[in-house]
Amino acid sequence: MALYVTLHLHNVPSEKIQDYAAWFDGSHRESLARLRGFLKSDRFEVTKEQIMSEIPQPWWYMSVYEFDLPDAKIDLPALGPLIAEARDAGLIADDDTERLFSYEATGPWKAGPNWQQDKPLSGISVILANYTPGRFREYEEWYENVHSVEVINVPGHVGMIRGRLADIQIEPRRYCPGDQLVMTAQQTDDLKFTIGDFGARAMGVSPSGIAMQPRSSAGSLARTVHYFRKISGSEFWPGGVAYAGDLSAYPGKA
Repeated sequence: MALYVTLHLHNVPSEKIQDYAAWFDGSHRESLARLRGFLKSDRFEVTKEQIMSEIPQPWWYMSVYEFDLPDAKIDLPALGPLIAEARDAGLIADDDTERLFSYEATGPWKAGPNWQQDKPLSGISVILANYTPGRFREYEEWYENVHSVEVINVPGHVGMIRGRLADIQIEPRRYCPGDQLVMTAQQTDDLKFTIGDFGARAMGVSPSGIAMQPRSSAGSLARTVHYFRKISGSEFWPGGVAYAGDLSAYPGKA
């Protein structure tokens, strides 16, 4: 058995926001429960707080699916037709931004000391990452033994799961800019502070006095970082506007 994480990055037409939410937490969840190896799924919305504020945020929404599968080639593609239901119903914006990326996890979730596992997450962040060619082993050792520990000890960051781009991908396939996935869980009501202290620790100027070790050059700078807040299974904000890859269109509810 192996753990797999599928990211569905997409936008929703402004007039379909509530319809998509009702579909996801209704019939879609019922269909997911019948998939072999399915563990859980949640839905997220991009936040105005971002650690790399200069990079584009082309997706307002992200759904995360987790599976435990003996053979991904057999079972993982079954997710495709379920997502296609939303696409066929016009619930996914036809703006060429939709992406489906599946990763094979390198291991289970690594919990930090502050993770209250009986309480929901407030959000997650994802890095579509890469390693420097020829230095994969060094990259893995640095992330597993050094950087992951540093990250999940930042206040508000509570856990991490990582993975590599899976051999099997769900249609429609698109180019993926990150061969490696780094997904960090949050439990915080002050994401701005969490992101600020994360950056301060990385630069060695955190008021906590904690400084991260220098970033390993085995980790490529070709990466993008995206923070999202959890919205599934809760009261959904109904006053959205169409998102076009520009955070000026985002109303700032975080």
